[in-house]
Amino acid sequence: MSEKLLVKVENLKKYFPVRGLMLRRLWVKAVDGVSFEIYKNETLGLVGESGCGKTTLGRTILRLIEPTDGKVFFAGKNIFELSKEELRPLRRRMQMIFQDPYESLNPRQTVFDIVSEPLKIHGIAEGEGLRERVIKALEEAELKPPEAFLDRYPHELSGGQRQRVGIARALVLEPEFIVADEPVSMIDVSLRAGILNLMIDLKEKFGLTYLFITHDIAQARYVGDRMAVMYLGKIVELGPIEEVINEPLHPYTKALLSNVPVPDPDAKRERIYLKGEVPTPINPPPGCRFHPRCPYASPICREEEPELIEVKRGHLVACHLAA
Repeated sequence: MSEKLLVKVENLKKYFPVRGLMLRRLWVKAVDGVSFEIYKNETLGLVGESGCGKTTLGRTILRLIEPTDGKVFFAGKNIFELSKEELRPLRRRMQMIFQDPYESLNPRQTVFDIVSEPLKIHGIAEGEGLRERVIKALEEAELKPPEAFLDRYPHELSGGQRQRVGIARALVLEPEFIVADEPVSMIDVSLRAGILNLMIDLKEKFGLTYLFITHDIAQARYVGDRMAVMYLGKIVELGPIEEVINEPLHPYTKALLSNVPVPDPDAKRERIYLKGEVPTPINPPPGCRFHPRCPYASPICREEEPELIEVKRGHLVACHLAA
């Protein structure tokens, strides 16, 4: 592998069984054959509609949930082949910022307990050293003065402060790779820019690598270097973020971009309205999964599933027409 390559995902699949159906075994194909790479000190923005599998993909990459099939290489090691003891040292280098700070923080623990717990699990620090590490992480997350937050409980904090505690918990182990699952979606709009700017600053300061999951293309553009577009468990387009936004190749990407609000009230552009509903991941359409809603679908789209291929340098698309 290249020295700059940090995470490599190969044909990753995650299926969930449908409960309550005794006569026929069905599966929700949340992630169905996803492959991509993430390089050191970059931010890959993962965008798509709700329910397309973004969060499941992020959690499976970290092995918070076990995969159905595929491989994930982190620092050259396939983490799915490692035992729990072998995986333990890598856990320190891979962390996650969860979407909902109201659900991801234990209401019975103080901020000190929440942020120090990863250090205790890994046996990294104790006593005064433990306290110093927690204070440093809170300070890096811009909770100042940090000492004022140590004995508070989550219900005593605002939404933005709670998410900063979540960021501090991810930072305290000094990781290399962070999966940020819609880290500002549950925060007031007025506070979102502050969290995003904090993440950018932390990336530059500590050389972090992000998988930034969001349904908001504007957020992905603000923080990202490359962008991957996901639809119904598949990556349909991947490339440098400005190129994907300015020259989208997949019809689904074009539709998403056409509905992004612009600050100019006089700006005129054609909005693309997708017909129908998103198909069920239990029984996805044959061929291209987007063809039932695609305004440009042809017979081959209904019969043959397109592969994700490189059509420009670093710009990949899974579309028969674009390819």
